[in-house]
Amino acid sequence: MSPANEYSERLKARAAQVVEHDRRHFLIGNIRLLIFFVGVAIAWLALARHIMSPAWLAIPLSIFALLVAYHSRILRARILAERASNFYRIGLARIGDDWTGVGETGDRFADGHHVYASDLDLFGRGGLFQLLSTARTRMGEDTLARWLLSPAPTAEILARQDAVADLRPRLDLRETLAVLGEDAGVGVHPPELLDWAESPNVLPKSYRAMGIVLAAGAIATAIVWAMWDRALPFLLVIAVEAILTYRLRHRLDSVLHQTEHTFESLDLLSAILARFERETFTAARMRQIAATLASHQVPSSRAIARLRKIVDWSMSRENLFLRILDVPLMYSLQVAIAAENWRRAHGNAVRGWLESVGEIEAVLSLAAYSYEHPSDPFPEFEEGPAIFEAEALAHPLLPAITCVSNDVRLNRDTRVLLVSGSNMSGKSTLLRAVGMNAVLAMAGAPVRAARLRLTNLQVGASIRVNDSLQEGSSRFYAEIKRLRQIWELATHKPDLIFLLDELLQGTNSKDRQIGAEGLLHALVQRGAIGLVTTHDLALAEIERSFGHQVCNVHFQDELHDGRISFDYQLRPGVVTKSNGLALMRSIGLDV
Repeated sequence: MSPANEYSERLKARAAQVVEHDRRHFLIGNIRLLIFFVGVAIAWLALARHIMSPAWLAIPLSIFALLVAYHSRILRARILAERASNFYRIGLARIGDDWTGVGETGDRFADGHHVYASDLDLFGRGGLFQLLSTARTRMGEDTLARWLLSPAPTAEILARQDAVADLRPRLDLRETLAVLGEDAGVGVHPPELLDWAESPNVLPKSYRAMGIVLAAGAIATAIVWAMWDRALPFLLVIAVEAILTYRLRHRLDSVLHQTEHTFESLDLLSAILARFERETFTAARMRQIAATLASHQVPSSRAIARLRKIVDWSMSRENLFLRILDVPLMYSLQVAIAAENWRRAHGNAVRGWLESVGEIEAVLSLAAYSYEHPSDPFPEFEEGPAIFEAEALAHPLLPAITCVSNDVRLNRDTRVLLVSGSNMSGKSTLLRAVGMNAVLAMAGAPVRAARLRLTNLQVGASIRVNDSLQEGSSRFYAEIKRLRQIWELATHKPDLIFLLDELLQGTNSKDRQIGAEGLLHALVQRGAIGLVTTHDLALAEIERSFGHQVCNVHFQDELHDGRISFDYQLRPGVVTKSNGLALMRSIGLDV
């Protein structure tokens, strides 16, 4: 069954569950109302008219309490079914190329100074991150963004590919994780969590025994007071407890407030860990993650669930009843000691748990993408000089029905493709298609191509470079600063694939040709490969000084009855015509 059909069938089933839960919700609501009126009638007959015993009230009260509990379960089940329905609706939107605006955009990772992030539309509305990410936690988003922003070693990429292939068919796992927890989404904040977990304890271990002894003493002396009317022992114990609590107040407040504010959304984290622990994996990387989560003395999910209870105990101190009993029972001290005991036992494992959750969600995001795009293969990696050889390469963000694919071959013979063509013919789109697929490959994801063979590469792009009033730089100065970044990348491993759009267009034609030729010579000498686009056909002459290492290719257009059309097919050689004047005339400019 195709992914679209599978999603449609499951969406239909989950939507039917929502309807059924709604029916039960209204039915139980009506029954509860009926039981309420029955209880009122029995109360009137028993208490006002004395016709029957008040004990009869136990029946409607018991039934009402059971209905309340069952009703709560039905409402929770309805929420989960609605979330599952939404999960499949979003999946169908991605498959149907109607996903723009759905999901997290990753705007917080956007960096205009990154060497390719903004040029390749990694983040923001309609960006690659929004297409890929199904993460529910901040750790998952952080990990996926990190994978997209920097290339991994080949061994790590292959391990991720294996993990993606392992998780790709596990649709039940992805659905379960999508509906877990509350609506808080990415509520777990790793920095605050790690800061608390890895901080030293401030309460000595001996305080635990002291708190237990004093609380037991308060209870025992309270019994003595109640039975023998002797209050002095109780008052003495309370006095000692009050003095100790006063002296420890700052440390207790610090421990408890940090605990409460740091762990505001642990239910989702605990649920993800618990669900993951029930899976059996074949990929070595996933087995390694599972071993990390199970390597501690207590399974990670149980430890986090225990911490959630401690947080709940701490926040319960606002209860009026517990405020009254706080000093006699040494409640705040007991909870603070429990928090510090947890930190002592599990604090050093938290970083590993969070990293594991982040990697799990990043792999699951790539697995979902792979499942929803079954024709997208994993790239094949080779060793040796830089190569990027793609068959039927396409832009991952463009709708499949309209996207045009092209073959792109960069290898030890052809190091640079010099792409010429008229306005809107597809030059920049080709650069982004190459760059995005290189980023996907380096992250361990499938690529939008029939086949892609490449070596381990790092990407450097100068496509969307603009002037900056805030930074006081012109478009040309901003471009040469970016070229400096790309040059520095070329001096380090892995090899560079550069993507330069309208190279040095901010200067005169002579300087442009000399500068472009010098830059390309330097990049090629350092083992880099890449593509350069240009409107300036004088740059096409660079091919002569490079021989076969630089190859001219072009996009062309057709003008019919004043309308320009493009086929977006890459052809060998230099473009022979321009559409600039035709475009100006087509919108009414008299030129």
